[in-house]
Amino acid sequence: MTEKLSSLAATVAALAAVAGVALGPSQASAASPTLSDARIAAHFDLAKGRTPENIALAPDGDAYVTFAVGRQVARISAHGGTRILATLPAPADGGIHTPVLGFALTTGIVRAHDGTLYFLYATGTPDLTGLWRLHPGGRPQRIAALPAGGLPNGLALDARTRTLYISDSVLGTIWRVPTRGGTPTAWSTAPELASSGFLGANGLKIRDGEIWATNLDRGTVLRIPVLRDGRAGRVRTEASGLAGIDDFAFTGRGDQLLATLNGSSQVALVRPGGSHTIVLSAADGLQNPTSIALRGDTAYVLSAAYVTAKDPNLLLARLNK
Repeated sequence: MTEKLSSLAATVAALAAVAGVALGPSQASAASPTLSDARIAAHFDLAKGRTPENIALAPDGDAYVTFAVGRQVARISAHGGTRILATLPAPADGGIHTPVLGFALTTGIVRAHDGTLYFLYATGTPDLTGLWRLHPGGRPQRIAALPAGGLPNGLALDARTRTLYISDSVLGTIWRVPTRGGTPTAWSTAPELASSGFLGANGLKIRDGEIWATNLDRGTVLRIPVLRDGRAGRVRTEASGLAGIDDFAFTGRGDQLLATLNGSSQVALVRPGGSHTIVLSAADGLQNPTSIALRGDTAYVLSAAYVTAKDPNLLLARLNK
């Protein structure tokens, strides 16, 4: 476990150095007018591989998360308790052939209205890499195989069309898969999705008939319309200069969004037009944040501590609209 974390920390630290991202505490004020009352709601055990990668919210105030290094899906209660729902089988080679990272990991997760969880698993092997499903009280099942040479990362659900969209951070592709499973379709391979040496397309959301995605290497937020025939439209870059951007969530005010900046341990408020302000930092408790979600005026921010190697956690903050 220690070797896995050390390897990843070295890789991410190298990326941060190239991008000119400071790994120390940000100078942003903790008393932001946009996010306030930040507090750590749950601490996770790094020694058990509980590095939280992605989040999906439950209607009752709980949260579902993927623990990347632990290959797990868990439910986090409103009081901070952790219940492991599934641990995925380890690849026969231990995951050493997982592209870029060198260890098997669970990544994106979404929840359907009936409580079914869909999530991604990257192992570098053809028998396990792909889209997985977990029915309430059931066991995890792979429903779509994805290329072993890729790294499925972000996941978004279009409930209306019963379609899942998957970003591949290594292959620079957004895949499309029906919720019933089956053979994935390469929905977009636009050059804006490609990496520039580490990880490309990452966070993924669906909003008003459009797919929004981040590109970690390029520090961009991208917007791709879903055309009437289901094909991908022309890519637009909505924001840039967001080094190490991972996941994001819309605030409910038009195209304004909150984005996690992994290497610098920050959350940025990104305005329509692309300007941004840092609204949370390491001073608030962030440790390489990987994912963010909003319920009402509460922001849920996961920190995996990939580089800091201390205190992976779930932070809650109040959104002042």
